[in-house]
Amino acid sequence: METSLDTHPGAPGSSSEVIVPRLDRRMQTLENDLEQILLTEEEIQRRIAEAGEQIARDYAGRDLILIGVLKGASVFMADLARAIDLPLEFDFMAVSSYGAATQTSGVVRILKDLDHEIAGRNVLLVEDIVDSGLTLSYLLKNLRTRKPATLEVCALLQKTGVQQVPLEVKYRLFEIPPVFVVGYGLDFAERFRNLPYVGTLRPEVYRDAI
Repeated sequence: METSLDTHPGAPGSSSEVIVPRLDRRMQTLENDLEQILLTEEEIQRRIAEAGEQIARDYAGRDLILIGVLKGASVFMADLARAIDLPLEFDFMAVSSYGAATQTSGVVRILKDLDHEIAGRNVLLVEDIVDSGLTLSYLLKNLRTRKPATLEVCALLQKTGVQQVPLEVKYRLFEIPPVFVVGYGLDFAERFRNLPYVGTLRPEVYRDAI
């Protein structure tokens, strides 16, 4: 069963109308490309703390390995791991399905495979964002062939109304509209990953990449 962790930007109390904050002067080039913030740094960290507590309860007394999907999930996974009060291990996979575009092609290539065997392990796949679900579906099928004891998904974001394949995301921190977002690990052409929040770009920034 899916764990009830998600919140919805645009609901009462959300930050969907937050004005882009003033960043350090060296970051103003990035700031000028932003349109609005969907999730503030404070909201993200609060939800990660809640998710970490839930995961720690669910996996208490069990072996756990987090598998992060590079590069986007690296920031999220680092914070999530520190919020899980359990002994655990890390591993990473890198896949390609976007390139410099804003929409997945559906064609997935593994660029970096796992360093360790996961047979008989409790695996939590950590994703930054789920949209069409094609990449995640491919990864889950690939990992199931390696015979883990359990395999679940923790995603920072899931877009509504665009999923093309059936998926169960057990730990989903936020649902967002089907818009292109950057920040907190998510990029456009390898930029914006180091923003501490999640926001949208001005359309003219990425129009030619659609």
